[in-house]
Amino acid sequence: MTSCTTLRAAAAPLFLSAVFAACAFHAAPAQARTICTLVADAADGRVLAEQGACGERYTPASTFKIAISLMGFDAGILQDENTPAWNFQPGYPDWGGEEWRKPATPARWIKYSIVWYSQQVARRLGQARFQEYTSKFHFGNEDVSGEPGKNDGVDGAWIISSLRISPREQVDFMRKIVNRQLPVSAHAYDMTTRILDQGLIADGWRLYGKTGAGSPGSDGHYDASLAYGWFVGWMEKDGRKVAFARLIQDEKATTPSPGLRARASLVEALPGLVAAGSGAK
Repeated sequence: MTSCTTLRAAAAPLFLSAVFAACAFHAAPAQARTICTLVADAADGRVLAEQGACGERYTPASTFKIAISLMGFDAGILQDENTPAWNFQPGYPDWGGEEWRKPATPARWIKYSIVWYSQQVARRLGQARFQEYTSKFHFGNEDVSGEPGKNDGVDGAWIISSLRISPREQVDFMRKIVNRQLPVSAHAYDMTTRILDQGLIADGWRLYGKTGAGSPGSDGHYDASLAYGWFVGWMEKDGRKVAFARLIQDEKATTPSPGLRARASLVEALPGLVAAGSGAK
């Protein structure tokens, strides 16, 4: 059991909960290493569980869609979960397959993680306003300039490019959303929460979150053999809210995507991690 005892959640009163939580930290598939798992009470920021190096910054990849959603709804570019519906155009990114080539709404954008929809929202904001929102959100290093000399920030600064964020900063950002501490409208919070809703998981928790996949570097090139997988968000139950982030990295090219695997492993672990960490006073 030695490998399952590196838990920074304070000792829980129930031994089995603590053992489950400790082992859950190692639930990522064998071909991936867990860089960080961090779970915190959204109200007061108390850390319930932490493993790994959670302070280093990485590309946020598609987890930044959460921030773009808040921007888009606040600016009036997005209206509700079904509006606007934009059509795919030749030349748009389509490596996500057939779903990316269909008309997309805000709900479908998040569900299928459609890159071109993110780009269209960012382009309508314009580089200056896009940067202003990112800075006001204090999102990671706040750098949405894109690759040097390319003036391409609105096309993908968040995808293996200039923007970087740590798992700890991701959790802080989720807490700001939950506590409505960002400079956006109530409508932006309401709609973003709606399209992030992933339903109920174990123990009656309602889950909200977004996956992401990237890799080292800053040139936009995706290296599947070293891919990062994110899952960030929060969950709610009986008025309590808990924010979380998990980041994994593959040691070889693996399917499905690392973001989906980060999600699957963390969703299975979350209720136990919260139960164990909540024993700390």
